[in-house]
Amino acid sequence: MARDELPYDEEFLLAALLHDVGKAIDPDDHVSAALEALEGFITPRTVWLIEHHMQAHALHDGTLGQRARRRLEESDDFEELSLLSQCDRRGRVAGAQVCDVDEGLDCLRELARTYG
Repeated sequence: MARDELPYDEEFLLAALLHDVGKAIDPDDHVSAALEALEGFITPRTVWLIEHHMQAHALHDGTLGQRARRRLEESDDFEELSLLSQCDRRGRVAGAQVCDVDEGLDCLRELARTYG
């Protein structure tokens, strides 16, 4: 779903692919677990998207406080964060057509080959 939205944004696509990887490490704090496991392998922008994806869910649920909302909205990447949350939610719907991990990685490798 992320690929359909921003097919050439490698950092966004990596965030979409990796944002929940920490659930296998620490289901109680999957964001911190993911960021620790990915440290040094992803860009600061991808870190920010992963780090704040749960706040984006809270924003869409209407449970995020006004101050936290303003902080998110101040980011240049706020629109992409919101889009990441939307893609994540659409991917959870029963019967949603999503690619598997290997297909996602192949897409990212192709982007790297094509655009360096």
